[in-house]
Amino acid sequence: MRGPSANSIEQEDIDLIERIAHGDRGAFERLYRNYFPRLAQFLRRLVWDGPLSEEIINDTMFVVWTKAQTYNGQSKVSTWIFAIAYRQGLKALSRVDTPVEMDMESMVSDELVEPEHQLSETQLRRHIGGALERLSFEHRTVMTLTYFHGMSYEEIADTMGCSINTVKTRMFYARQKLKVFLSAYA
Repeated sequence: MRGPSANSIEQEDIDLIERIAHGDRGAFERLYRNYFPRLAQFLRRLVWDGPLSEEIINDTMFVVWTKAQTYNGQSKVSTWIFAIAYRQGLKALSRVDTPVEMDMESMVSDELVEPEHQLSETQLRRHIGGALERLSFEHRTVMTLTYFHGMSYEEIADTMGCSINTVKTRMFYARQKLKVFLSAYA
C-alpha cells in the first residue's frame, strides 16, 4: 500500500493553512505535528544544537500561526514554512555568542554493524560532520535542503530568498570546500 501522493499532501497543507488563517487550533496542531520532524532534521544540520533548533521550530510555527493569512500560494506550503525556518535560524544564530557543537549521536545510524565497519563509519561521519560544520550557514543550508530534504534549486531559492543562480553558485562552492575539507580523510 502506497502512502499519500505529493499532490494530496500539498493540498492537505493548503487546507490546514487556510483553516489556521481562520484561527483553527486543531489544524495548527496537525500542521505542527506534520512539520516538526522535518524542521528538526533541517535545523539540527544547520545549527548543530538540539535545544536551539527546537526554539527555532517554535519561533517558526508561531510565525505560521500569526501569519497564515499571508500565505499566497506562490510556492508550496513546505517551501513557505522552510523559508520562515531559514530566516528564524539566521536570526537565532546572530544572537548566539558561543560556538555551536555538533550532536554526533544524531549523526550515527542505529544499524548494527561489525565493530570495525562501525568505527570506520563513525569516523567518516565525524569527518563529514566536521566538514559540514566548517561551511558557511548559506552553503550548509543549500547542501542540507538538497541532499537531506530533496528540494529543487527553485524551491531552495524560494526558501532562501535568492536567485536560482545564487543557489547553484553556493552549491558549487560548498562542494569545492567539502572536497578540500575531506581530502585529508581520503
